Amino acid sequence: MTDSPDTQPEEVATGHDVIQGYLRTLDSSPGVYRMLDAESRVLYVGKARNLRARVSNYARPAGHSGRIARMISQTASMMFLTTRTETEALLLEQNLIKQLKPKFNVLLRDDKSFPNILVTAEHAYPQIKKHRGAKKEKGSYYGPFASAGAVNRTLNQLQRVFLLRNCSNSEFEGRTRPCLQYQIKRCSAPCVGRISPAEYRQTVRDAEKFLTGKTTDIQARLAAEMNTASEEMEFERAAALRDRIKALTQVQTAQGINPQSVSEADIVALHMDSGQACVQVFFIRANQNWGNRDYYPRVGADVDAAEVLEAFLGQFYDTREPPRQIILSNEIENPDLMADALSGKLGRRVELLVPKRGEKAELIDGALRNAREALARRMAESATQARLMKGLAEAFDLAAPPERIEVYDNSHIQGAFAVGAMIVAGPEGFVKNQYRKFNIRGEDLTPGDDFGMMKEVLSRRFKRLKKEDPERRDGLWPDLLLIDGGAGQVSAVEEIMQEYGVEDIPMVGVAKGIDRDAGKEEFHRTGHRPFALRHNDPVLYFVQRMRDEAHRFAIGTHRAKRSKAVGATPLDDVPGVGAARKRALLAHFGSAKAVSRANLSDLKAVEGVSAALAGRIYDYFHEQG
Repeated sequence: MTDSPDTQPEEVATGHDVIQGYLRTLDSSPGVYRMLDAESRVLYVGKARNLRARVSNYARPAGHSGRIARMISQTASMMFLTTRTETEALLLEQNLIKQLKPKFNVLLRDDKSFPNILVTAEHAYPQIKKHRGAKKEKGSYYGPFASAGAVNRTLNQLQRVFLLRNCSNSEFEGRTRPCLQYQIKRCSAPCVGRISPAEYRQTVRDAEKFLTGKTTDIQARLAAEMNTASEEMEFERAAALRDRIKALTQVQTAQGINPQSVSEADIVALHMDSGQACVQVFFIRANQNWGNRDYYPRVGADVDAAEVLEAFLGQFYDTREPPRQIILSNEIENPDLMADALSGKLGRRVELLVPKRGEKAELIDGALRNAREALARRMAESATQARLMKGLAEAFDLAAPPERIEVYDNSHIQGAFAVGAMIVAGPEGFVKNQYRKFNIRGEDLTPGDDFGMMKEVLSRRFKRLKKEDPERRDGLWPDLLLIDGGAGQVSAVEEIMQEYGVEDIPMVGVAKGIDRDAGKEEFHRTGHRPFALRHNDPVLYFVQRMRDEAHRFAIGTHRAKRSKAVGATPLDDVPGVGAARKRALLAHFGSAKAVSRANLSDLKAVEGVSAALAGRIYDYFHEQG
């Protein structure tokens, strides 16, 4: 039996009455609630000290802000999860917001990890280096730093003052003479014995004191050592110590802006304007300013500062360790609750402050000024970007300015280490957390077959999209594809789009024009003659910028793959041989080839290699033969 043509789909009820119906089943427990639309998409995630009381507020027909009224009108169902305490509800709420990205919540969109400085612990001469990600390697970690640039500046200072090595262990073991770092007075050359282990350990301790803000003792000790060396007529050593004292003094002078009364804190300042927000976070550690970063949470026009800042804190510290103090520009809705939640995460007391006077207030004023200026720049850039998107739509006959542009490029050397790269651009510029790389897997591809590589990349991309977002509701599908190449590339991509039934997505090939000069690009579209834009058209510069960014990303990915392959050895595939044992084996035998030829007793003689592991290594290489 079939429906008659006049049959209409059943309308799903939404609004206050739907919410009212849940009150019968709720009690006064704390917990988290979710509001869902007619298609079961999450509109909003919230927490409550008393679920029944909170939900009853939404059931009222009037007295809501415009944003809340729109949310209520779209609500078709709700979900609830009770917790033991309101603190648990707060933590769960922020986890769900980050996971589900609801339409009506304040959302922190940039969630990158921060770099640290690592002083390694598994070597007689510890290495100092930048570290990002999980803290799995043994050693002392110092951070977080706001950016890689802030880490690099600090590492540069440490090398000038303390002459610590930054080379890898394999480079260290292979040196027979000092490298350039020693020549420019950035390293003490422990690799060739220019400094004793005891002296080097002392410089490591001094560097760690510097990273914890204890610089006065270091300068006094270096001065005493310089005087002693001078009295004993060790003038070369005295001159070296003098240079280190001078470098340390220069570092301290450059850090004159650092706070005296704040040893460990994050400075968090919020500025809002015209429904947009910028949060500036400054990282103060060991009385030193370790840089700042700006964030632009998604907010609505009628969201107040207290709600924005509380949501930001909950999401920002969800995966990060909070400092002892968080100094805020505004009060938040539940300061005691947030302090309890962060204290539980850190395992010691975390204090939230909103200073009115003194040095802390001055720090907030500086952060607020940065937030205000950063938001003004971003709003100006957004207006420019909107004009470019509109111009792009006009140039390529799109129905509307694109919200998501995907740009593709390949990189290889005569077919070797081939990778594909995808970058994403939108109304707010490049969306770097959406970039993707593709290791080319096609075994039947002819080396250097750019058309075949592009077909493989696009096949995998559309296959994933159809699996993850078949209804195109989650904003993952592109509104425009830009392909690096001409008619051949466009034809190859068109085949894939037809195969996956996605011919409705506009696609343009960007080919270098005459003499391959920038500014003479030709644009290729299916069923159209190639065309060009005028030389000084801002849209042309925008397309060039996107193509160059895709090329940069593809080249970087290709180089990383090539470097990894160059550094690989047969030891990488031996079960039970990790990085530390690999280093020990290479240091003992000199090469992977020598390891493969070693007998069982020689393998057992390597420090850290047990009899069982020696047997596995021996069997692996001799079975391979």
